[in-house]
Amino acid sequence: MERVLILPPRVTETGLAFSDAARRRGMRVETLHTWRLPEHLAGHPGAHLYAGPLFADAVGAELGAGLLEPDQDWLARLPREATRREIVFTTLARARLLDRPAFVKPPDDKSFPAGVYVSGAGLPGPDVLADDAPVLVSDVVRFEVEFRLFVAAGRVCAVSRYAVDGELDLAAYAEDPRCAEAAAFASELFSAGMPELPSAVVVDVGLLADAGTGRPEWAVIEANAAWASGHYAADPDGALDVVLAASRPVAGIAPDDRRFLRRLSSVTR
Repeated sequence: MERVLILPPRVTETGLAFSDAARRRGMRVETLHTWRLPEHLAGHPGAHLYAGPLFADAVGAELGAGLLEPDQDWLARLPREATRREIVFTTLARARLLDRPAFVKPPDDKSFPAGVYVSGAGLPGPDVLADDAPVLVSDVVRFEVEFRLFVAAGRVCAVSRYAVDGELDLAAYAEDPRCAEAAAFASELFSAGMPELPSAVVVDVGLLADAGTGRPEWAVIEANAAWASGHYAADPDGALDVVLAASRPVAGIAPDDRRFLRRLSSVTR
């Protein structure tokens, strides 16, 4: 059976890197030119998708794609020692009532910009987003350094440093010995008793100054769907392994992963 990697019209650096990696392993790569799925790809038994959420919604159902993504409230259910900050999963209506600065973000899309809001008054109003739209609200913190890890079956397949002091920084990431520390910390998130993640996922972690001691401590930043995540400077072959596992024909999704399937909606462009 021929395996195919499908990309959206807007090709990114990660898309190009994954295209090269896919071709090296004998896969066919198809970059679509519209938001409509060509007839010959509908229900393709060997198709994998790398795309943003909106494009995935537009073509995923017809493609027959099984797209794994973490639970929206996963970050808020982690123990405090894993996040080192207060995180609440709530609705946009409740977040609008905030009377203090907080970091607010949509849990799994880009419906509004994630960032620090001085108060809830700065969040999108009901004329823009529904009151029941889910959001994550957390304490305002600053990570000293941030890493992205592509994880499959609890094993870190690729890792990249991507930011220093809040600014994108990929330089010399391979020489950063903390990549190994980041991988070891991320692996602990798959231990017994932790909130579950899909078998293939992207996890971002970083070093955060402890509020009490001031010492840098490892903390979780967030988890994301691998099929929609940039690889930064991570090994594209290892990262692609995770993307292919997180985006495969729905018939091939293991029973334990079915609860993590994205509910594909119909979007037309």
